[in-house]
Parts: sequence; structure tokens; C-alpha cells
Amino acid sequence: MGWLVLPPARAGAVDPATAARRAGVAAPAVAAPEDGTTTGDLVPPLVAVGAAGALAAYAYARRRRRATTRTTPGGNAPGLIPLHELDRQARQLLVDIDDCVRTGAEELGLAAARSTGDAVEPYADALAYAEAELAASFRLRRRLDEAGARPGLGLGPGLGEGDSRGALEEIVARCGNAGERLDAAAPGFDQLRALERNAVAALESAGTRLREVSARTPAAEATLAELHKRYAPTASIRVVGDVEQAKDRLAFTTLQLDQARGYADSGDSARAAAHLRAAEGAVEQAAVLVNGVDRLAGELASAAAQLPAALAVMAAAVPRAARELPPDASGGLGGLGRPFGRIEVLLSGVRREMASGPYDPLDALRRVVEAEATLAGAGGGDVHDGRAHALLPARSALAGASDFIGTHRGAVGSEARTRLAEAERLLGAGAIPLSEVRRADDLAREARRLAERDVRAYGSPAGGRGGAGAGGAVLGGVLLGDGEGPVSYGGPHTRGRRAASFS
Repeated sequence: MGWLVLPPARAGAVDPATAARRAGVAAPAVAAPEDGTTTGDLVPPLVAVGAAGALAAYAYARRRRRATTRTTPGGNAPGLIPLHELDRQARQLLVDIDDCVRTGAEELGLAAARSTGDAVEPYADALAYAEAELAASFRLRRRLDEAGARPGLGLGPGLGEGDSRGALEEIVARCGNAGERLDAAAPGFDQLRALERNAVAALESAGTRLREVSARTPAAEATLAELHKRYAPTASIRVVGDVEQAKDRLAFTTLQLDQARGYADSGDSARAAAHLRAAEGAVEQAAVLVNGVDRLAGELASAAAQLPAALAVMAAAVPRAARELPPDASGGLGGLGRPFGRIEVLLSGVRREMASGPYDPLDALRRVVEAEATLAGAGGGDVHDGRAHALLPARSALAGASDFIGTHRGAVGSEARTRLAEAERLLGAGAIPLSEVRRADDLAREARRLAERDVRAYGSPAGGRGGAGAGGAVLGGVLLGDGEGPVSYGGPHTRGRRAASFS
């Protein structure tokens, strides 16, 4: 402004030569620049520009500092989401995208079975992208949780607010990217599956699947009864009720297929496709529940077969360690201290249970693995096959947790899913050390415990308009939360697109 005002002001002033003539005094000659501008003319604009720049920089830095450090209520800068709300959004997005990925994988398998060539490749790529973004988001969430939880936020005191905000914003962004990619692929996927056009063939395929799973249900009941007789109650507790839930899903499947056939016969292809998709989702969950009983029976038998060899290995390893390590004045087995006393307690407890009657082989093997890890930690070296002994209970716990969360995902929150994702990452990393196998086992069991807590808190879901078995379908995430329609391949904005046709 000074620069703009200066020329008119100087134009109105009387220069020294003119003033001297008016006074009758000869003025000294003054050399002026050729362009008519003196050096003094440049000083005001330069000073003004510098001062304005310094003030702007200071104001920006101050606003930035206030926005990132203020923690008092109402202290967030305009447009900045409160941290607790950002945390809530991140948790909900993890649940939503995990559901989308699970549904997408299921429906992609159905599409691949009835497609030729590489027709499913673009949709498999979209799903793989979403899975990668989800896995990265779960790792971020896990790091936040490991830093130590604060009530209501789950953010660690070891992290600054800026670090926590940055991690949460990245989770939101990654989950958003995953959802957008699946949403964009959904229209093309509908053209590939063509449920509305090929309802007759799809109904026949779903009916065949229903008969297959239904035929296996009595055998699963017999297997479960045999598990109750052969092993301790804790051995089979995680599949108690699974056969009944499978029957519930199968009843729902039967009803949905009947309705789908009725709509297909009347020419209402949209509603036929909606009920068909609900039937497909329910029968696949019934298969998961039945498979879980059979798989657990095999795992328990394998653990029972491994136990004698594992105990024999430890029986040779402990005395060898006792001879090689220096004595410890604190006493214990072989005079070597408390770790060896702990080993003795673990192994003697397993032997006693095996001799006294029905026991839990997976739990017993897990305690032998704990003894092996204790021996290694005491300086006794790695026990031969210790990692192999640990893999069976860890993989069993992981499979059980994954099945439970998948068939109850309508009620399970982000905490259980985060731990499950970390356990899957650890066990999928190849040849990992014994300590990591045991950590994956702990995480998988914690995931199951948290998921069961969520289901208890959720209660009995209402079936809405889904009819018989719809409550279980809502609990399993086959139907939307109010029972108003099936979920399909797609992101959060498209996975419920058939809900409008469901009734």
C-alpha cells in the first residue's frame, strides 16, 4: 500500500529546485536517475513485503501448532476430526472392509466355479488389493493397541497425539481405498455372475450344495458326540452348538431357495437373485460349521498321537540340560533352579492327565511346548521338533477363531479381528521361531475370546423380514443388520445393493 500511495504523494510535493527558485536562491544541482526513480522510492515496498511475509509465516506456524497440540475440549481446529471420533471411524471401517473381503472371497469362489478363462481376474485383483490394504490397516491398529490402551480410545500413552492421529488417518485412508476399489468392481462382477439372467442354473447349483451339506450334518453330530466321550469337555467346547447353528443356516437356505424359485417362475429376476444370494451365503456358512467339527476331531487325534513323542523328547532333553548347565542354589529339578521346577510341574501334570482318563490333547501338547520354551529360555538349547509341536495347537486355535468370527461377523468388533489378522500374519510368514508360533497361538485364542464376548453382548438378533433362520443369518453377516437383504461382492456402498429386492 505504501508503494501505491508513494508516487501520488511525491507528485504533490515541491522539489528543492522549485522551492529555491521561489525563494530566489540558487539550488545545487542534483543528479537524478534516468528513469526518474530515486533509491529511496524502493525502500518502502521492500520493507512492506518483508514485514508481510514474516507476519504470514508466523501466523501460519502458530495456527499449525495449535491445531496439532491442543487437547482441551473444543480445541480442534475447524475441519479437524476429534481424535475419539477418528478412532471410532477407523474401528468401524476395519469391521466393514473385513466383512466386504470375506463376502467377496466367498462370492468370487462361486463365480470362478462357473466361469471360464481369466474372466474373474479383474475382480480377484480388486479383492487382492483390498486384502492388502486391510492387512496393512490391521497392522497399524495392532501397533496402536500394543502401545497401551486408553479407555474409549485405544491409543497408547507412548504415542503422541500426532502419531496416533497419523496412524488412524492412514487406516481410514487405506480402508477407504479398499472399499472404493471393490465398489468400482461391483457392477462388472454382477455382469460376470449374472444371477438375474442365470437364476435357473445358479438355483440348481445352490440346491446341490444344500443337499451335500445337509447329508454331512448327521455325521458331524455323531463326531461331536464321540469327541465328548473320548476327550475332556474343554477339548470340544469350541464347537459345541456348531451343528445346531449349521442346521439353522440350512433351514434358512431352504426357505430362501424356495422363495428364489417362486420369484424366478414369476419373472421377477431381481428378487430371485436377492434370495438366491442369501441362500448361497447361508449354505457356505453351514459348511464352515460342519467342517469345523470334522477338522477339530482330526486335530485332537493328531495331538494325541504327538504327545508321547513330545514327552519322550523332553524326558531326554531335561537331564541333558541338567548335566550341561551349572547348578543353581535356588533348588528345583536337578538343583538347577525355578525354570526347571516349572518344567517338571508342566510335564508331570500332562502325564497325570493322560493316565487318569479323558483329557484335552491340544491343551496338553500346548503345555509340553511351554515346557520346551522354558527349557530353551533357561539355556537348555532348542528342543528338537519343538516348533513342530507348537504349530498344531497354534493352527488349530487360528482356524477355530477364524471360523467363529466368520460365522458370527455380524456381531464381532475390530479388537478380535485385529488379533486374528496378526496371528494369521505370524503363521503365514514361513519358518518362524518357536516364540512367534506361541505368540500366534496366544493371539488366536485371545481373538476367539474377544469375539465370543462381542457375540454375548450382541444378544439374539432379530430376523427382520428374512423369515425362519434369519436371526442366525444376521448374526453371520449373511443379511444386513436389520435382516433386510443379502450382502454381495463389493465395497461398503455396493455390498447391500440387492437389499431393495429382498422381501
